[in-house]
Amino acid sequence: MRPGPHALPTAPIASPSHPGWRDRLLAWRHRLIASPGFQRFAAAFPPTRPVARRNARALFDLCAGAVYAQVLTACLSLDLFGVLADGPMTPDDLARRLDLPPDRALCLLRAAASLGLLTRLRDGRFALGDLGAALLGNPSVAAMVAHHALLYDDLRDPVALLRGTGGPTRLSGYWAYAGADDPTEVGDAVAAPYGALMGASQALVARDILDAYPLARHAHLLEIGGGEGAFAVEAARASPRLRVTLVDLPPVAARAARRFAQEGLSTRAATVGGSFHDGLPRGADVASLVRVVHDHDDAPALALMRNARAALPPDGRLLVAEPMAGTPGAEPVGDAYFGFYLLAMGSGRPRTADELGAMLREAGFARVREHRTRRPMLVRLLVAAAP
Repeated sequence: MRPGPHALPTAPIASPSHPGWRDRLLAWRHRLIASPGFQRFAAAFPPTRPVARRNARALFDLCAGAVYAQVLTACLSLDLFGVLADGPMTPDDLARRLDLPPDRALCLLRAAASLGLLTRLRDGRFALGDLGAALLGNPSVAAMVAHHALLYDDLRDPVALLRGTGGPTRLSGYWAYAGADDPTEVGDAVAAPYGALMGASQALVARDILDAYPLARHAHLLEIGGGEGAFAVEAARASPRLRVTLVDLPPVAARAARRFAQEGLSTRAATVGGSFHDGLPRGADVASLVRVVHDHDDAPALALMRNARAALPPDGRLLVAEPMAGTPGAEPVGDAYFGFYLLAMGSGRPRTADELGAMLREAGFARVREHRTRRPMLVRLLVAAAP
């Protein structure tokens, strides 16, 4: 029989002053791994050599990760992947196209090839690698990479960021609504850059969400914090009978309305400008929070879920879609990348699926089920049912 949620542990927990045998074993293991002599032995001993080499490579990649990211930034800034889209080229031809000295062009080309972005052919020419080709089909990634310049500035002193002693961050200024006393007062000039970035990131995952949970069974989608309407447009295209109402800050909602008109969706897609913390329009039978909840601290996130529950009818559904902490095989995405990104942003935190499920139940939803997406590293999907 499983213990209940409030059951006491059946075994005593070792106090810090009296560590148990597992703690002592772990401490001994760490002392052994830290020993330079053991490291040399492990790198030479055939049974441990592969593990030692993998660990050494992983440790070096952690140290060099910022350099790898800047190689990608240079490739995107120079449109290297676009230049190679029509076929392989020689280093000299590429140097002329990129307006770089030949030796420095070769430095970039070799670096990009080492990261799988390019492939060096036997005749010395360079062609797209699998990763470079994939980037051609995902322009939103380029937008995110360019945006990272702000994040890198905020991470120059990560300890000051953790302690909150570094002053205002650049990301908190970029996502102005996160720290605004009245988010509805954010102007169009401020909202335009982050609205476009939100749209790019939503477009990257919209099809994955809709494949995992088709909306054809529903009549009316309420998209909460929908940005410029990237997800709403994909949902409307996938379900021709679906009506959509998008709620976001006034300047963002206005931009979404213009996009709906451009897409020919004005007859079944509407926008509402305002703060979704002040209540939500009723009438929809399904609502969505796409990459919205993790931008908010616990109290406002819970209030947002409660507002969504109040706006939905009995048996309505709420979709919560975002990258989540603790995703198997992608733990650094949720816990490292988004953990520090949201810290610099000044609002929100990555949460596990279990944490989000508990919040949804506290907000009044009866059942919470995860629907598997194709790329859980980028987005996972929880569907909560209103009682």
